[in-house]
Amino acid sequence: MAISNLQETLLMYAKQKSMLTNKISDVQFNILAASRKVLQKQAEVNAQQMEYYYYYTQEGMEDFEDEYNELCEQLQKEYEFDLANIKSYEVQLEIDKENYETRAQAITQAENSFKALIKTNMKQDFTYGGAQGQ
Repeated sequence: MAISNLQETLLMYAKQKSMLTNKISDVQFNILAASRKVLQKQAEVNAQQMEYYYYYTQEGMEDFEDEYNELCEQLQKEYEFDLANIKSYEVQLEIDKENYETRAQAITQAENSFKALIKTNMKQDFTYGGAQGQ
């Protein structure tokens, strides 16, 4: 194979690897955003629970303890549902990240083999030490 064709193939692999690296960065950013969303949800739940607590612990509200417990239980169930959705999304992102990384490794291996081919072709195409057999 001609050296120029090998070099073009290397450039194609470099472009593909660059695109995969960009996708990996995007996935990592989305994983970080999902983690942030978990923290935001927890803060929202904590704030809502405190609001319920302060409201239902006021004087004269002792009779509404069951209502308070139901609200807190419903809030917790909603939080767990949202958390399960976010965790599912994170798992899918991790799978995507591993897939992209595997593909990038395969491209790196292919690049290395093409680099070896270029070296071999260059050694064969050029004569070192002058002409022989004169």
